[in-house]
Amino acid sequence: MPTNAGPEPTPSPAKANLRSQMRKRRLPYDAEAAQQHLAAVDPVMKEVIDGVGEYAIEVRGEPYQQLLRSILYQQLAGAAAAAIERRFLAIFGGIPSPDELALVSDEAVRAAGVSRQKAGYMRSLAERFASGALDDKTLRRASDADVIEMVTEVKGIGRWTADMLLLFCLGRPDVLPVGDLGVQNAMRSAYGLAAPPKPAAMEAIAERWRPYRSAGTWYLWRRTDIVTL
Repeated sequence: MPTNAGPEPTPSPAKANLRSQMRKRRLPYDAEAAQQHLAAVDPVMKEVIDGVGEYAIEVRGEPYQQLLRSILYQQLAGAAAAAIERRFLAIFGGIPSPDELALVSDEAVRAAGVSRQKAGYMRSLAERFASGALDDKTLRRASDADVIEMVTEVKGIGRWTADMLLLFCLGRPDVLPVGDLGVQNAMRSAYGLAAPPKPAAMEAIAERWRPYRSAGTWYLWRRTDIVTL
């Protein structure tokens, strides 16, 4: 595994980003049932659904891959994020295994543009998976609450990242990320609130969405995309 500086390898298009290497997985619950439930129990959500259309959330990858990508993208966006991602993947020729990432030098990772703090977070994640303290199979089988507890023990991973793991990797049906600013603002707009709601108010509004709060969350995100385009 190369750790020395040198000409940057040029990854193939298929290896240019983490997401493209994360296998798309089948949604483990009925998308149509979720959509119908929301429309039946909440007139505001029915209006959102009418504007957005079919519930088409996409689930990809394994927990380790998703968590690694989440750390890499913290506080990054756009062209800068894509460039750092390409350089990071070029070190390994693709997504590194936990063992590979645990062994590579911080200097090599930082040369790709990853901050010192973020390199430490990546190492913490890799070491937990390499040691068996965390593993994909256990996380796939764990309850939502247990997943949150396990992954937030890793440095640099908080509740929002755990919620994104549940939504977009594990495909859990009843996730409401109350700490997500996009959901807060979309809920304020859709429900005609004076200000973005606090977590307790969000929980109260979304209570009727159970057991498909993930679908409600996705629709609020998509509503914002459509309204602002």
